[in-house]
Amino acid sequence: MKHLKRATTSIALLLFTVVGYSQTHSIMFYNVENLYDTQRDTTIYDEDFTPEGIYKWDDKKYWVKIDRLTEVFQKIGEATGGFPILIGLCEVENRGVLQDLTHAPRVQAARYQIVHYDSPDARGMDVAFLYRSDVIEYVSSKPIPVRDPTNPRFRTRDILWFTGTIDGEIFHFFVNHWPSRRGGERASAPRRELAASILRHVIDSLKHVDATAKFVVMGDFNDDPNNNSVERVLRAKGNIKNLREGDLFNPFHAMHRAGLGTLPWNDAWNLFDMIMVSQNMVNNSGGFQLYSPAKSKYYGFIFNKPFLMQQEGRFKGYPWRTYVGNTYRGGYSDHFPVYILISN
Repeated sequence: MKHLKRATTSIALLLFTVVGYSQTHSIMFYNVENLYDTQRDTTIYDEDFTPEGIYKWDDKKYWVKIDRLTEVFQKIGEATGGFPILIGLCEVENRGVLQDLTHAPRVQAARYQIVHYDSPDARGMDVAFLYRSDVIEYVSSKPIPVRDPTNPRFRTRDILWFTGTIDGEIFHFFVNHWPSRRGGERASAPRRELAASILRHVIDSLKHVDATAKFVVMGDFNDDPNNNSVERVLRAKGNIKNLREGDLFNPFHAMHRAGLGTLPWNDAWNLFDMIMVSQNMVNNSGGFQLYSPAKSKYYGFIFNKPFLMQQEGRFKGYPWRTYVGNTYRGGYSDHFPVYILISN
């Protein structure tokens, strides 16, 4: 993997004191790679993740996984001055696994609350939010179905919409897990463009009602920042100077151009995991704005510390996975988590 670039952002740079800002908060997203409980659910295809299934998924492995994931939440909190105020997740089976995350010893002090709905995904994979109620006041939440009018049998994860306030400011948060590239990138692209168009319509409708509302869009998009679904359909741009009214700013666009990523494929990095913000969070219009420490090159961060990586062999530097094929590795996830900072 000698030609494979990886992010070199030093988390130590984020142990800072912010001068001139009253508050700085982190917001993160993590694809947690098949966070199933060990119980059989006959309404979904989860039989592989049971003690009798091909993965021999038992209580010991499950609780190691819970501890691993909450260690990541804890470490990002230590690096940024406090537990993330919002964590978007994908590949979680149900509310029960989310409750186990929130009750885990490493993060109990954050007192995370849950926003979750069951999605129609055949494997039972859902998206969810954990949020700190001491910072974000809950207003409402709703799943947004991603339906294909030309194919009634099409099933995928909902987009989860959560509205809350931070110091009185209205924020609309969306967490996504767009359709995979199964069948090939080009053949599957229309399904991700469909998801992008549905989300874009919701954002436009909300902005028409309240032009001052702020938006934070995150997820595993199964596309890179420069793909049509993200850059053109969703209108998530990588250059602040080129933003038009209603556009989103994607801070991970510049990182992708630099060869950085959150998951590898064929010895190259993809950057499918992103967090984007509305134009009014980068144009100094007041209230909470996207923030980057002075010594950082980017407005987004890939949390790729060595403890999250394979340490030897051909795949050294890759994410340390829970499974490789059917072989248990005991790691964290096949994706690196990402986060942003906001300040007022």
